[in-house]
Amino acid sequence: MSNKVFSYIRVSSKEQNVERQLKEVQELGVNERDIFIDKASGKDFNRQQYQVLKQCLREGDLLYIKSLDRFGRNYKEIMQEWNIITKEIRADIKVLDMDLLDTTKNKDLLGNFISDLVLQVLSFVAENERKNIKQRQAEGIAILKAKNGGKGIGRPAVQYPSNFKEVHDKWMAGTITAVAAMKELGLKKNTFYKLVNKYLEVDCN
Repeated sequence: MSNKVFSYIRVSSKEQNVERQLKEVQELGVNERDIFIDKASGKDFNRQQYQVLKQCLREGDLLYIKSLDRFGRNYKEIMQEWNIITKEIRADIKVLDMDLLDTTKNKDLLGNFISDLVLQVLSFVAENERKNIKQRQAEGIAILKAKNGGKGIGRPAVQYPSNFKEVHDKWMAGTITAVAAMKELGLKKNTFYKLVNKYLEVDCN
């Protein structure tokens, strides 16, 4: 049985477009059925399609990823998952935006040292960027509150319906449409997506 080629694509929310990443891996000849797409936060690896992909990978297979931050944004977990794929499953990974992160090349001791070092640095940068975004967001809110005399900013915060998580999970799993989810929650379109973005911490992914 010949080795297979897979690709993993991640964006932070359902509203973000996967077309750029999708087009690039399709041009590399990856079969559509072997492309796994998650629309979820990069803060951890509890993502449905990623977990399915990991079950499909076998020794000698190749996994394409557009960039390391599409893989994840948690330093410790990036390192852990990378090692599971490359050392336990013994599949290869190619990060398209970083030629040094290509485990099909430079398999000698020096090559492994360089790729491991680059991986550690970029994983740290990905997580640090996420933390910086969260900090800037918090500082911006604090400044606006100070200008507003300590009062809340803008309109009162929209409250989550009691069944939000249940309906959100069904929508993310694809068992109901966004329209059906809005109807079940009794929310207008703008409010629904505002709550989804907040729930997924879109600005910090």
